Amino acid sequence: MIGDTILKLDKVTKVYPNGTVANRDINMEFEKGEIHSIVGENGAGKSTLMKMIFGIESPSSGTITYKGQEVHFQSSLDAIKAGIGMVHQHFMLINSFSIVDNIILGDEPTSGAFIDRKEATRITQEVSDKYNFELDVTAKVSSLSVAKKQKVEILKTLYRNAELIILDEPTSVLTPQETEKLFVQLRQFKEQGHTILFISHKLEEVKAISDRISVIRNGVSKGTYRNEELTMEQLTNLIIGRDLESDLEQFKTHEDFNNEKAMIVNDLYMERNGKPALNKISFAVKKGEILGIAGVEGNGQLDLIRCITGLEKTAYTGKITICGKDTTGMNIKGRRDLGMAYIPEDRMGDGIAGPLPISDNMISTYYTRDDVNKGMFMDNKAIDRISDELIETFAVKAENNKVSIDSLSGGNIQKVVVAREYNTHPKFMIAEQPTHGIDIGSAEFVHHKLIELRNEGVGILLVSADLNEVMDLSDRIIVLFDGEIAGYFPNARTVTDQQLGMYMLGASHQTEEEIGGALND
Repeated sequence: MIGDTILKLDKVTKVYPNGTVANRDINMEFEKGEIHSIVGENGAGKSTLMKMIFGIESPSSGTITYKGQEVHFQSSLDAIKAGIGMVHQHFMLINSFSIVDNIILGDEPTSGAFIDRKEATRITQEVSDKYNFELDVTAKVSSLSVAKKQKVEILKTLYRNAELIILDEPTSVLTPQETEKLFVQLRQFKEQGHTILFISHKLEEVKAISDRISVIRNGVSKGTYRNEELTMEQLTNLIIGRDLESDLEQFKTHEDFNNEKAMIVNDLYMERNGKPALNKISFAVKKGEILGIAGVEGNGQLDLIRCITGLEKTAYTGKITICGKDTTGMNIKGRRDLGMAYIPEDRMGDGIAGPLPISDNMISTYYTRDDVNKGMFMDNKAIDRISDELIETFAVKAENNKVSIDSLSGGNIQKVVVAREYNTHPKFMIAEQPTHGIDIGSAEFVHHKLIELRNEGVGILLVSADLNEVMDLSDRIIVLFDGEIAGYFPNARTVTDQQLGMYMLGASHQTEEEIGGALND
């Protein structure tokens, strides 16, 4: 019955062997047929709580009651069998498999000793059609857009008859139009009796979709509220314990840097799998500005960044100039020596050396610099001093600079990466998804630091799937679609997210003359 409690947490606590308390005495109830958001900063304990619900972790104390029965899941398989599904932030799909093969994997219908592929296709197509997913389940996953891949992940849970579905950052790579479609489907799930646990850092979306909202701060519940009871300001205050700065505009200046170019891309062309991944792209980043790049994932952003940074060495044609120097044939260190800094999207894979201490990570991109390197030896005292200063300046929550960086929360790891790149004293910076997956407090801090650099005359290329971030921070915006610049907006204040979404989906495209301004303005 709608409104009945389907899941109850009673004094749930999780303490890890090293003494870290991830959750303390969490009391929450989730109703059948509701969309219930869980919000909090990185490190607040949301992920640990979801892992306990989904059977990946076990509580140290307290009880979890599901559908009236106390449960002790030994693995996620137990949770799935009980009717709980989880769609992770990073898709868990096999690209070379068809949709149907991904969905039935581990739970294949059989006929005798063989998989009944006809029945598998019938069942999965039937579930897809029931929820208006508009999927051909025989298609390969590699051919799908990001939005459709997400539908496949949700379809996997529905195929297994999930009554309660956990969605972790489900809109992080979607356009506004795709997000609206997802929300229509989530409301349909709700109407059919499914319970949705919605995890997101995008508070506007939390307010748009939720029936109720639970807040966690520092591992402790700060209460559950009906959506209409909370203003955005009250919700923010509950999450971070203070008010956010009201407007990024107050941190911006508009000094004249004489239109000097920090970085120029001219006629950049690159093929991947026999098709143009970047098709004659030209634009420039001026000193003292933030140029934002919007686009759905997979439309050339990754290839563009690899070319500019030097990660892609020879596979492209065209010219890239950084601080007045042609970078043709130049490696990453050479480009960094010109004044380039780089905040990578994958902070765990490309941004840090996980097992090493914070101090080593703080100087890893400038370890040959005179202030940390004394010829044959590193200056450990100087490294400690620099690390401690940056930890304090960037408000990194860490016991000391010698703890391994992978022991920190995502938001604090990101702060270390930003602090390191900030301390290279750059002239040109690439900020690739700089706040992806981090909490609003940490994101606010990173935004202010980017604006601070911009106001000091640094040219910043901002690549983000978060349209609010692009629109709030950028002075100018370009939109990438299918490896080309589909739209150029010389004043970021004059464009709406809906307009950008049309260009991101390829429904709109400017003329060559309009796009040419991205290089010449």
